[in-house]
Amino acid sequence: MIFLPLSAPGIYKSLNTTRHYQGYNPGPYHDEDGTRYDISCLGSEGETVLKSVLAELDSLQEYERYGRVVGIQGLLVEVSGLQRSVSIGSRCHIMIRNDEEVACEVVGFRNDKALFMPYGGLDGVGLGCRVRVAEHDAVIYPDASWLGRVVNAIGEPLDGGPPLLRGPVGYRIRSEPPPAASRNRTGAKLDLGVRVINTFLTCCQGQRMGIFAGSGIGKSILLSMLARFTNADVNVIGLVGERGREVQEFIQDDLGDEGLARSLIVVATSDESALMRRQAGYLTLTLAEFFRDQEKQVLCLMDSVTRFAMAQREIGLTGGEPPASKGYTPTVFAELPKLLERAGPGTGVGSITGLFTVLVEGDDHNEPVADAVRGILDGHIVLDRSIAERGRYPPVNVLRSLSRTMPDCNTEEENIIVNQAKKMVATYEDMAEMIRLGAYRQGSDPKVDQAIEYRDRIETFLTQDMHERGDLESCYSGLDELLEGSFDE
Repeated sequence: MIFLPLSAPGIYKSLNTTRHYQGYNPGPYHDEDGTRYDISCLGSEGETVLKSVLAELDSLQEYERYGRVVGIQGLLVEVSGLQRSVSIGSRCHIMIRNDEEVACEVVGFRNDKALFMPYGGLDGVGLGCRVRVAEHDAVIYPDASWLGRVVNAIGEPLDGGPPLLRGPVGYRIRSEPPPAASRNRTGAKLDLGVRVINTFLTCCQGQRMGIFAGSGIGKSILLSMLARFTNADVNVIGLVGERGREVQEFIQDDLGDEGLARSLIVVATSDESALMRRQAGYLTLTLAEFFRDQEKQVLCLMDSVTRFAMAQREIGLTGGEPPASKGYTPTVFAELPKLLERAGPGTGVGSITGLFTVLVEGDDHNEPVADAVRGILDGHIVLDRSIAERGRYPPVNVLRSLSRTMPDCNTEEENIIVNQAKKMVATYEDMAEMIRLGAYRQGSDPKVDQAIEYRDRIETFLTQDMHERGDLESCYSGLDELLEGSFDE
C-alpha cells in the first residue's frame, strides 16, 4: 500500500541546503542547482543543531508503507503486505484504538507473512489492525547531561527527573564494532579500586572481562564497588533482566550518590519483554560508545550478559528458530560477539573497558553461554561460592581467574610479588584437606609450612569491605610488605 510522498525536499529548500546531505560532514552546502551556502555564520552551536536537523530529514522516507495483522499466536504477530518492505530487525508500529500504537520488531518470516514481536504487551491488537513501518532504524541522541540518570531500554527516564536533553548526534542502537585494523591496543592500567582485581587480575583501559558467578554470592556488591572506586571518567551500567525490587536497592544502597553522580544506568527488569531486555544490552553499549567518542575512559558494567542471551533465545524460539545446546538458538552465539566486541579500545583517545557478569547455572562454569563468553573476552573473574560461604568478600578465586593483559602490563617486580602470592595460595589449596584433618606434620615441607604461615595474611589482604577503596599503588606495596621475607632465593 503506497501513500503520497512526503515533502522533505521542500523542507530542505527552506533551509537553503541540499537534500543530498549525507550525515555530519562539515563545510559549505549546495542547493540542487549547485548554489553553495556557508553555514559557518551560524556559529558552532547553531551549525551542530542544523546538522542534527538535516540528518533527521535525510532519514525520512518519501512514502509511508502499511500492512495488516492477519494472525496472532502468543507474542508472535503475523502481518501481510509488508514482506517486501521490511527485513529482520525492522521496527514497525501496530495502530490500535484511540490513535495508540504498539511498537514491534520483525523477528522472522513465514511463507508470505512477516513475523513481529512487541516491545510491550499486545493489549488492543486484533486481526485487521494496520501496521506502519517506522521511518528509520532505532536511533538515540545521547547527551553528557544524562550522567546521574536512570533510563529504560529505549532511552526514556525512569527516575522521575526532568526530560532528558537531546544530543546533537544520533547513534544507532545496534551499531557495528570498530574495525579491527583501526582499533588501538589496550591502554594503561585501570584502577578499579578492588584489591584482589588490582593485584591478581590487573585490568587495562579497553580490556573486556567477565565476572562468572552463581546466584546470590555478591555480584551486585562487587559491581557497585567497581563503579564507585574506579578512576575511569564515566560509568555506564546496564541492568538486564534484573529483579524490579533490586533496582532501587542497587542504585540507592550499593551505588549511592557518589557512584550515581558519574554513572548512567540502563534498566530492563525481568518482567519486561524479551525485546526490551535485549535492547537494554544494546543501549548500554551505545551509550558507552557515545562517551568514548567524547574522549572519555568509560567503564561499562552489565549485569548480566546471560539474561541478554536468554532474551535472544526467547526471541529466536518464538520466531521458529531451532534450539541447540541447552535450548539456546544459533543466533544467541552470533549476537554475543556482536555485543561484546563493541566494548574495547576505540580508534581515538577514548576507550570502553567492559566488565560483564555471567550467571552460571548450578555453578556450572562450562555451560554454553559461559563457555562462549569466556572465549570472546580478555579475561574472567570467577566468584566462588565456597569462598563466600566462609565469609571472605569479594569471593574471587584467584587461581581460577585470569587477566589476559597480565603479565605484560606489570613491571618485573610486580609480577614477582603476584606470582609468589599465587604460589602460596595454590600450595595451601593443594594441602588444605590434609591440614584440616591434621594429617600434615609441621616441618615436612618448607613450602607448605610457608603457605600455612602466610595463609591468614593473604586472606586478610583479599578481604575488602564494600565501603573501602584499595587504590592501585597501595595494593602492590601492601602485598609486597605482606610477603616480605617469603620470596624464593
